[in-house]
Amino acid sequence: MYKDYSMEELEELRKELLREHENYKAQGLKLNMARGKPAPDQLKLSEAMLKDDLGDCLTADGTDCRNYGVLDGIPEAKELLRPMLGVAMDEIIVGGNASLQLMYDTIMMAMMLGVPGGKKPWSKYDKVKFLCPVPGYDRHFAICQSLGIEMINVPYLEDGPDMDMVEKLVSEDEEIKGIWCVPTYSNPTGISYSDKVVKRFAALKPKADDFRIFWDNAYCIHHLCDDHDVVLNILDECKKTGNENMVLMFASTSKVTFPGAGIACIGASKENIDYIKSKMTYQTIGFDKLNQLRHVRFFKDFNGMVKHMELHRAIIAPKFRIVLDTLNREIGPHAIGGWHSPKGGYFVSFTGLDGTAKRIVELCKEAGVVLTGAGATYPYGKDPYDNNIRIAPTFPTEEELQKAMDIFCNSVKLATTEKMLAL
Repeated sequence: MYKDYSMEELEELRKELLREHENYKAQGLKLNMARGKPAPDQLKLSEAMLKDDLGDCLTADGTDCRNYGVLDGIPEAKELLRPMLGVAMDEIIVGGNASLQLMYDTIMMAMMLGVPGGKKPWSKYDKVKFLCPVPGYDRHFAICQSLGIEMINVPYLEDGPDMDMVEKLVSEDEEIKGIWCVPTYSNPTGISYSDKVVKRFAALKPKADDFRIFWDNAYCIHHLCDDHDVVLNILDECKKTGNENMVLMFASTSKVTFPGAGIACIGASKENIDYIKSKMTYQTIGFDKLNQLRHVRFFKDFNGMVKHMELHRAIIAPKFRIVLDTLNREIGPHAIGGWHSPKGGYFVSFTGLDGTAKRIVELCKEAGVVLTGAGATYPYGKDPYDNNIRIAPTFPTEEELQKAMDIFCNSVKLATTEKMLAL
């Protein structure tokens, strides 16, 4: 382990690692692990959808999907997606191509118009604050930052956010209006919330009567193994505690079919859904019903979508093994970093020595590997420990990924020796 090395041994090691780094630089590589994008082979899995003839374009109830109407999504699309969130037909809206847009619109609605049970719109308060489990999803944080919402870090524990901290903060501060959650294979940690954590969320007693849990179920069917995680139904638990209006759930097929051309949905209590529809009617006459119908015809039902995800798994599970095997082999014996081995999702979260993340990303870039920016997994792009890096294995080929991970591990070692030598 590096901590057992003398200063002289560390310096010799640094020189050796630097030589290896220069060798990588000389190769002129261009490898990218910056975003969690499906690989081209994954996109091919759904190409048949683009060739399907939709025929008369009619739904079962006779609605012509080529024309105006159906604000909240065709019934067949609701039936297809509602198992992702565990909701009834009157507890779901099927929207357009992006759950992120639905999240943004829902927050904007709360800011400008308020939510059921609230005294006034969020924007009428002196401050609006959100709890942000960290490390987390940069685009969640970007929504808050763009709207001037103050973000408060909440650390992740082994089974989800620190609920002692969540319970204390929401019970004391009326300006805390929400929390971001990725409950299944969290981005980027890969952690899934335990039953206990979900039950504690459902039993929250916020000081704000308009507090909302934004439950982003982006990876709810994105499993990497048979023994996959199963997260408790948050809406069912909220109903048991009388808090059914407290949660807003989101999901999409962005990483099931085509990113940017899938279908997305909101799941919530009937009161929340009715309220959202009453405001959404001024925004749109309806979303892309042809795309909704296209997805329904392609998958037939939810089970068809689950089977389709097994094809994705066959492509990306070996890539996760490359990442984890390389970390275990190159970093594990030296005790200079930590990571969670996820059972699903799209990322591996690496935690190095404090004060090394920016340097690791810099070294990787010099050697031809682009990573998610250091700090991106924290609000305002500021990692207080400068130690977290999100690894996105899905897009590169297996050969490219192995090369990228070799460079990553060499960069971790080099940045660590520099830190230990106080260079």
